[in-house]
Amino acid sequence: MSGFSDLSPLFDPRSVVLVGASERAASVGGRTLSNILDHSEFRGALHLVNVTRSEIRGRACHRRVADLSEVPELAVIAVPAAGVMEALRDCAALGVKYVIILSSGFGETGEAGRLVEAEMQALARASGMRLYGPNCPGVTNINKRLGFTFSPAFSHDLRPGPIGLATQGGGLGRNLLQSMERGTGFALWCSTGNEVDLQVADFIHYMAGAPDVRVIGTILEGIKDGPRFLAAARAAAEAGKPIVALKVGRSAYGTRAAASHTASLTGSAEVNSAAFRQLGIIEVDDIDELVDVASLLARGRPRGGERIAIFGSSGGACALAADMVGQAGLVLADLAPETTAALAEKLPPYAALGNPVDTTTVTLTNPGVIEETLAAVANDPAVSLVMMPMPLDYGSVSQTVAERMVAAQTRSPIPLVPVWMSERTGAAYRCFAEAGMVPMRSLRNAAKSFRCFIDHGAWQPGILPRGLGAGLPEAPTRTLSEAEGKAMLRAAGLSVPQGRLATSTEATAAAATELGFPVVLKIASAEILHKSDMGGVALNLRDAAAVRDAFAAVTRAAAQHHPAARIDGVLVERMAPSGGVELLLSVSRDPVLGHVMTCGLGGIHVELLRDLSRRLLPVDAAEAQRMLRELRGFPLLQGMRGAAPCDLDALCQSMAALSALVEAQPERIEEIEINPIRSGADGAQVLDAVVTLRG
Repeated sequence: MSGFSDLSPLFDPRSVVLVGASERAASVGGRTLSNILDHSEFRGALHLVNVTRSEIRGRACHRRVADLSEVPELAVIAVPAAGVMEALRDCAALGVKYVIILSSGFGETGEAGRLVEAEMQALARASGMRLYGPNCPGVTNINKRLGFTFSPAFSHDLRPGPIGLATQGGGLGRNLLQSMERGTGFALWCSTGNEVDLQVADFIHYMAGAPDVRVIGTILEGIKDGPRFLAAARAAAEAGKPIVALKVGRSAYGTRAAASHTASLTGSAEVNSAAFRQLGIIEVDDIDELVDVASLLARGRPRGGERIAIFGSSGGACALAADMVGQAGLVLADLAPETTAALAEKLPPYAALGNPVDTTTVTLTNPGVIEETLAAVANDPAVSLVMMPMPLDYGSVSQTVAERMVAAQTRSPIPLVPVWMSERTGAAYRCFAEAGMVPMRSLRNAAKSFRCFIDHGAWQPGILPRGLGAGLPEAPTRTLSEAEGKAMLRAAGLSVPQGRLATSTEATAAAATELGFPVVLKIASAEILHKSDMGGVALNLRDAAAVRDAFAAVTRAAAQHHPAARIDGVLVERMAPSGGVELLLSVSRDPVLGHVMTCGLGGIHVELLRDLSRRLLPVDAAEAQRMLRELRGFPLLQGMRGAAPCDLDALCQSMAALSALVEAQPERIEEIEINPIRSGADGAQVLDAVVTLRG
């Protein structure tokens, strides 16, 4: 099903049938029924199905879904795996459009389970029924207090708020919900299970349009349908709703673990991260960071360039906070004279009135002054965020300080962020949590979250990717010879040196004389990719005699190192001018997210330097310019120590032309690697290229 469906009936249905309702409190059907009847505020019609009971908890039961006299908006299936397909067929025949399959025992168990899932998919396509699961914990709509879930924690995790969660993995998703203990508020949660039909992308897309969701959090083990995920992320970006993502499977160990837990491809970590940056998705490293960043975004909208104030009563904690701010590349605000004067009026003469603001022991002797001084700092025109280190718990004194800080928050529109550094979480900590101020648990985490917040405010969307070349079936590939590949690039508008293919010593010398010295010789074979590694390249040949010797040397090296390779001869080209900067420029096809462009400084040293920038296609000249500026070595392109600056316009146009070549035939091109492309004051020129085609 290519389009996105309105998932409102999953989160707020008018009528529900629970298949597998039970009186056994510890069963999946029993817990789900209890969550609906005892802990939800569901006011619609609830139908129960149990093959052996005529009534449960005073409510009539039907033997099968087919026995219902009306069509419910939502079916929740909680029967053992063997009974699921019969229940789904009954739902499809009756006309049910949305089904939650809580039951497990399918694709996660092996091939037999995957065959049943294929039946589910076929039934969904034929009937138009949308399936959520199987092997999922159900749906939680916290803002409306609705739980179509078997979770025993549902009744405890009900703090409403503006954050929507779409996760792969019920345990980690529930872990996120339980950050409610520090004041995080959530609107919705779903964990997608085996994704036989609806995927995490469908739920992100729904949340992008949900009026009570301002921030979307997601935990991804893998992306099943790359273009669908990209479309959902584009919808969120266009709606102005930030996505905060934790991607599991970024190391070899994590990739194996994720693959064993989900049928989705984990994908290349580098490509995933590049796609996230391109779409404005904030990638985090752990659960606590996801909570910190999402809760901060729920409290305020960043603009980029925000400046920080530090406010506390411990000089050491304030100094450490300042270190963390500096190490994160953040900027402390310069307080206005009016702010400093207000602080001097209220605080003792030995207090630090700059930034950081250290109130010292006034918190013990006169905690009421905290509200006035903190509000003065928070309302300073240069301050956009306030970090408040809280290194210890002084019991009732700390509680009074926390209450005054909460009161100060009501007097300022900017986020005041407590950083609770003590292992003792007492009444003061709970005071912050109840006020929704979500205390962070370390200064390092707070600085990282501030960095993410500010960077997201500065993010400017370019061309948003659509997954060109993603999801193509496996196909044989063939690699063009260098001459063929360069001819394709020349036709696409890239600058390629003049060259000739020669098959004999004298023909090579004649070609070199015709082109003009100096020249370069390369062995011509589509089966030898790394020519310089085996002596297949000779540079800076200045006369015919040198050319003849080089012909013998490179052909001999090819025969020695690749005796079975088909040799087409040698490629003779004009030698590129000296100077300039060598770069790698490539487009490769990620099977999940599609064609991705990579550029980096280094030429033959690119694997050592790893100074790379990536974008999913399409890439225009403006996006190419942004890619180049991300490189640590970008100053080399601008000219250093008297070197002439490179022609960046020509280089960016070459990158855009390469993108356009692949965009025109994404199903045909598997990979193009130009290594190097030389960028200089005289333009950009392809010096070596490997082109691999599908089919």
